[in-house]
This record gives sequence, C-alpha cells and structure tokens, in this order.
Amino acid sequence: MARLSVNLNKVALLRNSRRTGVPDLLRFARIALDAGAAGLTVHPRPDERHIRRSDVPALAALMQPVRPRIEFNIEGYPDPRLHEILAEVKPEQCTLVPDAPDAFTSEDGWRLDAAQMALARPAVAAAKALGCRVILFIDPDPAVVPRVRDAGADGVEIYTGGYAEAFRHGTHAALLSRIGDTARRAAELGLVVNAGHDLNLRNIPPLMQAVPFLAEASIGHELTADALEIGFSPAVRAYAAALQAC
Repeated sequence: MARLSVNLNKVALLRNSRRTGVPDLLRFARIALDAGAAGLTVHPRPDERHIRRSDVPALAALMQPVRPRIEFNIEGYPDPRLHEILAEVKPEQCTLVPDAPDAFTSEDGWRLDAAQMALARPAVAAAKALGCRVILFIDPDPAVVPRVRDAGADGVEIYTGGYAEAFRHGTHAALLSRIGDTARRAAELGLVVNAGHDLNLRNIPPLMQAVPFLAEASIGHELTADALEIGFSPAVRAYAAALQAC
C-alpha cells in the first residue's frame, strides 16, 4: 500500500495570486494531515512562485508533533540554497530533481551521465549526512536505476507525467510497462520506489496494479483540481484510498 504525500505547491500558488494570505497554507496542511495524508511535499523554487522559503520552517513546526511518522518531503534542485533549507528543517525525505531553477515544472529525470553524477553524488551525500532519505527523480528507464544506486541515493521517484498524458488518450500500455520495469529494477537493487506527476483517481489504479510495491506517491495538481469539486479533505481521503487499493 503506497503512502500519499500531499504536494502543497498549488495551494501556495493560489495564495500568491493575492496579498491576503488566502488560502492559508498551514490550514490546508492541517486539513491534509487530518484527512489521512502520510506526508506533505513542497518544492521551494528560488523564484518562490508557489512555496516560499519562509513556508518551509512553518510547515516543519506544524508537523513536529507527528514527525517522523508523518513525513516531510522537500523537492528541489541540488544547489546551496536547497542544502540550507534541508539543514534548517531536516526533512525525513529529500527528492532531488535535475531541472533548472526556472523550469515550468519538473518533467525531466536524472540521466546520471558523468556531468550529472558529479552534481548528484555530493548532493546526495550532503543530504544523507543530515539524516534525510534521498530520492532521485528519474524517467521510466530501467537503465538509469543502477546509476541511482551508484550515486548513493536511497530510492527513485519515477516520473509519471508521460503516462498520465498517454492515459488520457488510451495509449498508456507501453509507458505503464516501462514504469513497471523501472520499478522492479529499483526494487531488485534495494531502492525505495516512489512515483509522481499528474497522477489522479483514474490513472492511479492501473499504476498500482503494475507497481503494487510502490512506497509513495506525491500528488498535488490533480488532487487540488479534484478538491475544487469535492472539497480538499474528501479529495485527500479519496487519493489516499486509491493508493491503498491493489
């Protein structure tokens, strides 16, 4: 049964469109936790277009009574700014992404060629020294998985955006198979297997059939979109239940 980590980026994006502090990010974090989320995820980008750096310690303080049972996951590009944030709050999990700080969203996984390995290895070691579980965001590609282990990371987050797009057109079988192959290779090497990007209540069930040992899915955009119709708390409960059904 996979854990649901609720990504709060889209709640913060809506808040940042006004100067009123509405919606209150901490209030929605509490709602997610009360509704059964097993973790919270944030991606504090340098431009602060959604999560602001000041949000991170506030969320860590909110979660303090329930951590480490309920995990804080911080995503980001491995630069000195991210390391400062990790050192301040020491999240249970850190998910490193290779995209440039001004990227629209995280859509490209680590290839871990020589240049990327030179960046990833010290970043992984530095985050692990803080006590974080370190996850590398990768495309569905079994060939990359051994390099994740060689980089010293604890696991992978498999990018599911392409699968979600293909699912909308009914052409997802090949990508789902590739995700399954990547996940199985990671599990064989003793790595944690997470997934994320554009997962929703329709495309999660086939994913769980293909990867029944999935550890965690970080979900924000689609969950927030569904919450506009059914409410935030019911949406969190529905997504948590979908991830626990195989």
